[in-house]
Amino acid sequence: MTQTPAPGDRVRVERADRTYEGVLLPSSTERQLVIKLEGGYNVGIDREPATLEVLETDVYDVETAQAEDSASEVEFDDSLPTISLISTGGTIASTVDYRTGAVTAQFDAEDVLRAVPDLAGRANYRGRVVANILSENMEPSIWQDLARAVAEEIEAGADGVVVMHGTDTMQYSASALAFMLETPVPIVFTGSQRSADRPSSDNVMNAVSAVEAAKSDCAEVLVCMHATESDTTCALHCGTRVRKNHTSRRDAFETVGAQPLGTVDYDDEAVTFHGEYRERGAADLAVTDGLEEDVELLKFTPGMDPAFLDVVEGSAGLIIEGTGLGHVHTDLIPKIESLIHDGTTVVMTSQCLEGRVCDRVYDTGRDLLEAGVIEGEDMLPGTAKVKLMWALANADDTEEAIRTSLAGEIQERSVPWTAGR
Repeated sequence: MTQTPAPGDRVRVERADRTYEGVLLPSSTERQLVIKLEGGYNVGIDREPATLEVLETDVYDVETAQAEDSASEVEFDDSLPTISLISTGGTIASTVDYRTGAVTAQFDAEDVLRAVPDLAGRANYRGRVVANILSENMEPSIWQDLARAVAEEIEAGADGVVVMHGTDTMQYSASALAFMLETPVPIVFTGSQRSADRPSSDNVMNAVSAVEAAKSDCAEVLVCMHATESDTTCALHCGTRVRKNHTSRRDAFETVGAQPLGTVDYDDEAVTFHGEYRERGAADLAVTDGLEEDVELLKFTPGMDPAFLDVVEGSAGLIIEGTGLGHVHTDLIPKIESLIHDGTTVVMTSQCLEGRVCDRVYDTGRDLLEAGVIEGEDMLPGTAKVKLMWALANADDTEEAIRTSLAGEIQERSVPWTAGR
């Protein structure tokens, strides 16, 4: 090697039986090289025993890029609405740090505008961090912090709130805020399936569409994610009826048992709603953020030992994902009855993706009702868990609260919905 490589040079790296070509980025350690490949991905490679060759110098000026980023300013425009951007972590709240070549979590209004320049000119922004976690590490206490932060932003004059959240548990957090908050403005959850350094990242379209939804007239808790694999439309899902149904597709989220509440057309920025919703300003802001955390969710499977229910003995609440109309093996019913007798509230939901629980059809269901099990109607099991946590802490009559639709979580009728499948 005749030339010392520097960040910004195009290089070829050979290691073992593989060859990499791309732009050398700064690395935070002496042990590794960080290369931005032609396709846009970053890769870390151990320096030893790799060999490195400089193909072209100064093809990317890292220092200039950093200086341009740091010069970014957020200007306030009185003619635009104010949108509060709240981060809990996750892929969408990450940006590429060119000092290390890594995807890192950075978050204030300027960071977001640098990461998603398309947001500029659509609104005035305030940035706020509630948590910086992977969404699988979400906890009920953070839901409470998030609800209070959203309320504070609304009290401070935000015309809408966008919550940037990891996708894996977004549906739980959206449900939690739907039960804990009465809101006069839109609260829109969004995230991204693919990080900002990937050419197929969905972060820009989802963030832009979420801001447009937060400017709309729909004062409810929504989840805004890709409606299809193409970069054309985002779906607006009711926060209590949405489920992540694919591990990695950009259109992973679906409204279960119905069509999405609305859509955002990315090209013409049009927000369209297909059903009834609570309008902006129709409700006064109210926070009811008590949660009973001692609630478990149990999926029944054939052959399950009744002793497995010993794990939840003494719990305040239990959601069961039963089969079909809401059934479990008859051998489990005495143990369930004992749990209820000892003070555990038990709610039955179904493992089926659509339809509602009805325990009056077969003997097993009638036995469960006689034991004191509450039917969860057509609630999603995850939503039912969050709702029971909320109801046990706040409702005067837990059973009545569970069987009453409070935030769109229960539909009046369960009808097949097949569009897009």
